[in-house]
Amino acid sequence: MFSLTGGIEKVCRVLSRVLFDLGFDLKEVRVYSLYDKTGDRNSKYINKSSFRAFNKGRISFVLSSLVRGLEADIVILSHVNLLFVAVLIKLFAPGKRIIVYAHGVEVWRNLRSWKSSFLRKHCEIWAVSEFTAEKMRESGYADPQKIYIIPNCLDPFLEVPDEFNKPAELLDRYQFTENQPVLFTLTRLSSFELYKGYDLVIAIIPELIKNYPDIRYLLAGNADANERKRLNKLVTDLGVTEHVIFTGFITDEELSNHFRLADIFIMPSRKEGFGIVFIEAAACGCMVIGGNQDGSTQALLGGELGTLIHPEKKEMLLDAVKQNLERPNTALSSKAIQSLCLEHFSYGQYLKRVQCLLLDNRLLRAS
Repeated sequence: MFSLTGGIEKVCRVLSRVLFDLGFDLKEVRVYSLYDKTGDRNSKYINKSSFRAFNKGRISFVLSSLVRGLEADIVILSHVNLLFVAVLIKLFAPGKRIIVYAHGVEVWRNLRSWKSSFLRKHCEIWAVSEFTAEKMRESGYADPQKIYIIPNCLDPFLEVPDEFNKPAELLDRYQFTENQPVLFTLTRLSSFELYKGYDLVIAIIPELIKNYPDIRYLLAGNADANERKRLNKLVTDLGVTEHVIFTGFITDEELSNHFRLADIFIMPSRKEGFGIVFIEAAACGCMVIGGNQDGSTQALLGGELGTLIHPEKKEMLLDAVKQNLERPNTALSSKAIQSLCLEHFSYGQYLKRVQCLLLDNRLLRAS
């Protein structure tokens, strides 16, 4: 939840805040984290008395979760890999209500037979997008009548800007000019996740330079050694080392300003369950380009909130970048993007959806 960064971790943090805000209605909330340490907890999301960290202690985590789960009315699992805990709870308390989050690739690929059988018979599924819900319907991994769509939302503590000018501090840091076109991608740079599409963006830089000789591509996120080596070779072979900047990790405090620095946030991924980073970019008034073959379509409202392209078609990607760069990027247009994003993906709406599912039983069923 707190010691790692990524979409699922963000969902866990936001859900914790929702449960905290619903605390009076829920009467008692406990959040257990397998991988975090006690000191990793961020008090903005969950209070000390409600949080317990196990520092990778699997046996202690499972046993404690079992005991606590037997006392609880509702058990929510943030990931299908935690399903064994629910199996134990159901063994001793067959009537217990079990909810499992379905994010993306972890429930698209082949699941072990015991997992798919248990999900179908005993679990409600909270899918973060219609795309993920449909994947589970097609696979038969869940009872279609027990799949509910609850789209991800913006972190309530994301700094949503009132102004959209490029931050002077970052212009100075990266030695950019005010009018210099900037593309931006923020993701894990992992040799095990070669579907995010940032290498495809690098591949079109030589073509973009012909029309935009001073274009820059900021590629942000921690990289493992193999992926950094591969990307360094790619930019060297293409002769674009001057145009591609690897920023490394970006803190939450600097996230909003980096979106403001960019003209376009671009991530032509092929396997996004949703893509929280798309709505973060849009909330900061940034134009967005994403893929049309996964859950990105829901994050970008079917193309209303950004440009959707086939992530494997180079010409489509190139044309989308050119068209967006030629579009006047004004404070008014940025405000329009931001307003549309906040209208659909606010924290308040997410809280109401969770409240509806947990407490009011007015189920948001996927049709």
